[in-house]
Amino acid sequence: MSPSFEHAGDIMRFKLTSVLIPALLTALIAMPVVAQVELNPNHPKTYTVRRGDTLWGIAGRFLRDPWRWSEIWDANREVGDPNLIYPGDVLTLYYKSGQPRIGFAGGMRTVKLSPRVRVTQLQAPVPTVPIGSIRPFLTRAYVLDKAEIDASPYVVSLPDGRVLGGSGDRVYVRSIFGGADGRYQVVRPGGPYQDPDNGDILGYQALYIADATLERPGDPASLRIDSMALETEIGDRVLPAATEEPLQTFYPRPGPPGRRARIISVLNGVTQIGLHNVVVLNLGSDQGIETGHVFDIFNGGELVQDRVAADASRWDWQNMKFWSQEFWYGDYRTDGWLEDEPDSNAPFPLHMEANPQSEPFMLPFERAGTLMVFRTFDRVSFALVMSATRSINVLDTVRPPEI
Repeated sequence: MSPSFEHAGDIMRFKLTSVLIPALLTALIAMPVVAQVELNPNHPKTYTVRRGDTLWGIAGRFLRDPWRWSEIWDANREVGDPNLIYPGDVLTLYYKSGQPRIGFAGGMRTVKLSPRVRVTQLQAPVPTVPIGSIRPFLTRAYVLDKAEIDASPYVVSLPDGRVLGGSGDRVYVRSIFGGADGRYQVVRPGGPYQDPDNGDILGYQALYIADATLERPGDPASLRIDSMALETEIGDRVLPAATEEPLQTFYPRPGPPGRRARIISVLNGVTQIGLHNVVVLNLGSDQGIETGHVFDIFNGGELVQDRVAADASRWDWQNMKFWSQEFWYGDYRTDGWLEDEPDSNAPFPLHMEANPQSEPFMLPFERAGTLMVFRTFDRVSFALVMSATRSINVLDTVRPPEI
């Protein structure tokens, strides 16, 4: 007797369940386990937000890893925008189902009582990072490729035959026929950003020089310098001014799993890298890097000679027999030439300095800080150093934080 349709459906449901449940269990077991958010050992119970605070700084008071703030923030849906924090807000730490949570506990925030009431904010919300540290690099720092540099208009002449131009001067530029609402920026091509691992050219620096307004299109076109950071020179390139507003809000999150990068440059003319310095990474949007991606900074990994084992003062080479096998085939290295040593009063002929050879060892990688990407180009990114626990250097390695 053939089974009924209902019986056949029961058999099919049983088969599907017998397949899906083990598969689901296998998938759940295979899912990465996200570690519980760790609190800062010195975290406060409550904190009142002050003018000048940043969300990252506030999060650092409560958490070991400030970028994990969104995992414990308990947004208050009854007060304004629940995801924004304002000066005067009182934040409190509590636990829900055994997990730490931070929520809004009061303050001076404006409350929207009715959809008909128009609310005007008297102050701006707390930014994620110190915007002042990155504002110049949001619209005024460029990375260009060789083709863009070659194709861009350039300053061909300055007034009165001068070699430098400043605010209020009219400059002449090859081949501008309109666009950009008449607003342009003058930039100066600089050196290349080079990948330290394979030598590839990732782009070229373009230093911001001045803002300018198009007065007359043509070839040459004439532009007036409105404001300047540096004096304009013949050969400087002219690009349409950025029209977008600087981004004020970032959403920190770990960088792509497995991605590693190197710090290849530091901006703003500094040589020592520290807190709130802007650095350049050798990864960009082509490699999936986005604004808000967070990386830990590591230094170490250098090969270092064991100076104790290589201490030349402990090597009695003068008493070695020149006919011995150890003298001619011993394990030593040559470090240069010496004269009148070991004693200048008893001159010794020019001879090679030899020291005992020792096996080098590799310094371990140590975490040196944290950075967050705030602007990306095709093959490089700009990032802000958010914390620094030890010295940070060009060529240090960065990788996503472990959770």
